[in-house]
Amino acid sequence: MTSPGGPAPFASAGEGPNASTGVLLSHGFTGSTVSMLGWARHLAGQGYAVSLPLLPGHGTTWQELARTPWQRWYQGYEDAYTELAGRTDRVVAAGLSMGGALALRLAALQPVAGVAVVNPGLTVADPRARYAGLLKYVLPSVPAIGNSIRLPGQDEGAYARTPVGAVAQLLKLFKDTAGLLPRVNVPVIAFRSTVDPIVPESSMDLLRRLVGSTELEVVPLTNSYHVATMDHDAQLIFDRSHEFIQRVSAGATA
Repeated sequence: MTSPGGPAPFASAGEGPNASTGVLLSHGFTGSTVSMLGWARHLAGQGYAVSLPLLPGHGTTWQELARTPWQRWYQGYEDAYTELAGRTDRVVAAGLSMGGALALRLAALQPVAGVAVVNPGLTVADPRARYAGLLKYVLPSVPAIGNSIRLPGQDEGAYARTPVGAVAQLLKLFKDTAGLLPRVNVPVIAFRSTVDPIVPESSMDLLRRLVGSTELEVVPLTNSYHVATMDHDAQLIFDRSHEFIQRVSAGATA
């Protein structure tokens, strides 16, 4: 098992009967693995083989993120999938926010057993975001979007500033992923905060409307904001995702 904490990758080899199932996790935009460590460690404790990569452009500086195209974020996630799939019988894709979009995109392009997402991002609320590709030349960064957490004392390790150029890349990722949603035909569980200041409800509307899966379960989170993996409802996410992974793993071997 790697990474005691901080913005670094985490991996667990798995043990016992669940070791043949891999779970691939992704953090969100401008965030880091810190937001997902609790979830990753819980699943590793259940015996799953777990991989939580630090996405390119993240965990360093916002200026580096501004120089990193969205394809590299996805490639970092898919590379981790390739490694995990090579040592397990099946993989469940999971992610928070933008990481949810990456998980859904992976499910459209690679054979996974299921998808578990938390407040998945597919749209952006701020109408100014559509002009980010031009605004980046006059406004390189804006205030941070991190730490949308109801539970006091939490810090997800996000950047102090949000690079506007990266917002333009985020929109391209969302558009690309939305176009692939009809190809996602495996079970999906989506955890959705009833109060989320970051990802608008239009993201969930898009998921419901376009996803190709006949099985989409939405679990409401009534006591958490956006980064629910570090909030009051974290244990609910951990427990319900474990049940989901058990079920889709059994289905994959049936």
